[in-house]
Amino acid sequence: MSNYKMNVLICGGTGCKAAESANIQARFKNILEEKSLEDEVQVIMTGCFGFCEQGPIVKILPDNTFYVRVTPSDIEEIVMEHFIKGRPVERLLYKDPKTKESVPATKGMDFYKKQLRIALRNCGFINPERIEEYIARDGYLALATCLTEKTPAEVIGEIKESGLRGRGGGGFPTGLKWELTAKSVSDKKYVVCNADEGDPGAFMDRSILEGDPHSVIEAMAICGYCIGADEGVVYIRAEYPLAIERLKIAIKQARESGLLGKNIFGTEFNFDIELRYGAGAFVCGEETALIHSMEGLRGEPTFKPPFPSQEGYMKKPTNVNNVETFANVPVIINKGASWFNKIGTEKSKGTKVFALAGKINNVGLIEVPMGTTLREVIYEIGGGIKDGKEFKSVQTGGPSGGCLTKKFLDTPIDYDNLIAAGSMMGSGGMIVMDEDDCMVSIAKFYLEFTLEESCGKCSPCRIGNKRLHEILDKITQGKGKEEDIERLQELSHVIKDTSLCGLGQSSPNPVLSTILNFRDEYLAHVKDGKCPAGQCKAMLKYTINEENCTGCTLCFRNCPVGAITGERRAPHFIDQALCIKCGVCYEKCKFDAVKLA
Repeated sequence: MSNYKMNVLICGGTGCKAAESANIQARFKNILEEKSLEDEVQVIMTGCFGFCEQGPIVKILPDNTFYVRVTPSDIEEIVMEHFIKGRPVERLLYKDPKTKESVPATKGMDFYKKQLRIALRNCGFINPERIEEYIARDGYLALATCLTEKTPAEVIGEIKESGLRGRGGGGFPTGLKWELTAKSVSDKKYVVCNADEGDPGAFMDRSILEGDPHSVIEAMAICGYCIGADEGVVYIRAEYPLAIERLKIAIKQARESGLLGKNIFGTEFNFDIELRYGAGAFVCGEETALIHSMEGLRGEPTFKPPFPSQEGYMKKPTNVNNVETFANVPVIINKGASWFNKIGTEKSKGTKVFALAGKINNVGLIEVPMGTTLREVIYEIGGGIKDGKEFKSVQTGGPSGGCLTKKFLDTPIDYDNLIAAGSMMGSGGMIVMDEDDCMVSIAKFYLEFTLEESCGKCSPCRIGNKRLHEILDKITQGKGKEEDIERLQELSHVIKDTSLCGLGQSSPNPVLSTILNFRDEYLAHVKDGKCPAGQCKAMLKYTINEENCTGCTLCFRNCPVGAITGERRAPHFIDQALCIKCGVCYEKCKFDAVKLA
């Protein structure tokens, strides 16, 4: 970058790519050539900046100007005003929602102020398709240090001392997992990267692979050195074409540079990586199901022990970590375990990447130190609830997590605190809900997902979750009874205690947490026959107030099923047997005559 007077960084994550960032890049190059500035301004496609709500994003260095919601039609103005005349394009700067003032750089944005980017350190900063840029940011220095200065046991000791725990959901100590695999005696061992990110709304691992694939490659090689493996496999879902493309480029570059292959850094250590593609099965996030899928078998879990560290891929000792876990490893080696250990809480060290989504103003990818509270994430980084609505709940841990209420907003985020609150860390999904959400319907929604994704191998998960869903469906249809609530709780505990893998063991969490924290909503459904949030269509009833109805016929003309009758300038009526509860009459009425009961 140093040969140019200015550098244009364009978000090249999947979200911004879908919003024309490739066209923005092409437009920049064309305009710069027209103005003979191509030798002074470099245009780089980077990884995800994280602030997805404001994409596509363009960042200008060295002045750190941050342009948001940029379109190809804006590029000529940026070149003329910013590059030639030396003044930023005011209308494209981020506007602080509180002060309504323009914020030209990320350091002044609430979204970034409390973040600490370790796993995401290079995303949005380097070109992920150029190994030179990764090396310029201390890339592969950790691997060189390990191979030339440390024994495998010393490296494992460093990872153990750092306190790094698995970021895929289980939170198992990473160094201990490496140590257990290293102690297993075998003629062949494997390193597996779990990139089968399946949580709805989650895109943490995808963004790391799209923005910084070399960090994962380097970490896998370090792990291979520690456990005695010469082969690594990245198991990645086929729905991630951009991440796959950039991984392929990075692996090829690493091989050409002698950083993968034989005699790495002139040592006797050999290591290479290949890709395996998943078909998008959520259950394959569980390590034994993932391994079976890699072997060409059905993606079903098995009883443990033996653990993969003893008998995994091809019946050989295998170490499985997810993308985010690996992304932390090179930094720990370069900066030291004690540096990493000082970040976070007593039992949860470092940072955690979250995909912040739902009814929140600042949707995006964030990385915060462990111990940051839910309130800080939702109201400071996330910018609060959309449209000034009231916060109702936040679900952490994806479809298997719990829904937490206002009383948990000051809970520090770490593995143990979230479990104690009735939720879990999971891989890092965080979905915010507002006053308009029905928590019974939310529990039903997540259960529908786990039903679809269950492999069906064990009866508690296959049959038990089906029964749970049937009871929830009955309640949302207005046909539930009070004893159904107790039945939901009893069945949920049986499923958790008897299911084979983590999918079944955690699938009832949304049901249990919503009953615990929103029991009044369940009671309103079964005792009063009402959905307080007005989301359960079967329980809605639209009526017309005769005194307010002017007979304008707006509702009559817009009803899609002909459920409304009446003459012009006379009160209209809704036939409840025909009404499909679509709410069009309620939206169209200009005289407040249509009522929702």
